[in-house]
Amino acid sequence: MIAPDKLFQLTPGQKRRKLALTFGELERDILGIAEPGLSYTFESMPRAEYTRAMAKIVLDDPKLPQPVREDISKLIQKEPLDELRVCNAARNALLAILGTFPAEWDLVIAPHASEKLTVEKREFFPGMCVYAEDIRSPFNVGSIFRTAEGLGCDKVYISPQCTDPEHPRAKRSSMGCIDTMGYTKCSLDELPEDKPIFTLETGGTALADFVFPKEGIVIIGSEELGVSPEALRKATYGTVTIPMTGLKASLNVGVAFGILMQAWVTARLNGLCRS
Repeated sequence: MIAPDKLFQLTPGQKRRKLALTFGELERDILGIAEPGLSYTFESMPRAEYTRAMAKIVLDDPKLPQPVREDISKLIQKEPLDELRVCNAARNALLAILGTFPAEWDLVIAPHASEKLTVEKREFFPGMCVYAEDIRSPFNVGSIFRTAEGLGCDKVYISPQCTDPEHPRAKRSSMGCIDTMGYTKCSLDELPEDKPIFTLETGGTALADFVFPKEGIVIIGSEELGVSPEALRKATYGTVTIPMTGLKASLNVGVAFGILMQAWVTARLNGLCRS
């Protein structure tokens, strides 16, 4: 981290980049996840005072949009200072000016209590499973695991051609849920035969009319092609469709899975599933 008075020696572009990096380091220190050697070390100045001083420098940036300047001004006037929110607002404002927007895996995420859980301790709805078929995006793979864990999915199965859940970007977007969920890699033919299998795809029964099985495996397909013809044949329980009215009528696969899981869980909790 840099002393506030030294920032004035930098060019505007250098100052913005250094400030953005500093706010990121501060966020990690506030959350207790600072990397070795990057924790807050200015003994002569409390961290909250340092954070406020750095934010005031951001307010002097002539390229800072007025609405953002007003928001940051309000944040630094509050007592006690919400250091984390000030850092986050200032850092993202600077990145916007620099034209550098953080990818999902670059975000500074607070540790979750769930990261201390093990697969054996997690709560879930027995028998509610998902099969991810050929999902290519690491972000989407991680998102599917996060939704599955958050909404109580029992197991995640992935196809051999699915992006490896151990990919750093998948693990990042999963928020640790890949570790708490675990997964089984298998082909369609290797899926358990003792549970109903259905697909999430267009051309099926509308979500509101679909009678979910109490236990089963839902197959979700690739971002580009949807579920395969082989998967449709495998899904003897049927196909569920999310009705849409937009011109594009298209949803991200992770978002679509989240909508389906919420409907499935609601049906199960209300005793509306077929045993």
